[in-house]
Amino acid sequence: MNYLNYILMTQPSDEGGSALGMFLPLIAILVIFWFFMIRPQAKRQKELRKFRESLQKGDKVITTGGIYGKIISIKDNTVSIQVDENTKLTVDKSSIIKDPTDLQQAQK
Repeated sequence: MNYLNYILMTQPSDEGGSALGMFLPLIAILVIFWFFMIRPQAKRQKELRKFRESLQKGDKVITTGGIYGKIISIKDNTVSIQVDENTKLTVDKSSIIKDPTDLQQAQK
């Protein structure tokens, strides 16, 4: 006999399940989602914010567009970087994502 038919043909019981029993799997899924997805992302955002606040003149950085440069001046929301000897760019502070020394450490 097909088990699906058997399950569908059975009468639902009149017993009321506890509310905790019904919501326990949902709560468990939310906790797991928070632990593995939300918490690490918040930690990365906090580290990136701290990195951007600690930028100083002379630091080497990489922008979100993949441009490598050296900081020559910092204002409130903008950073001027020197890409080449005669090439200077002004970018938004939020477009700076990392320090290239992190890449060298990861390769070793």
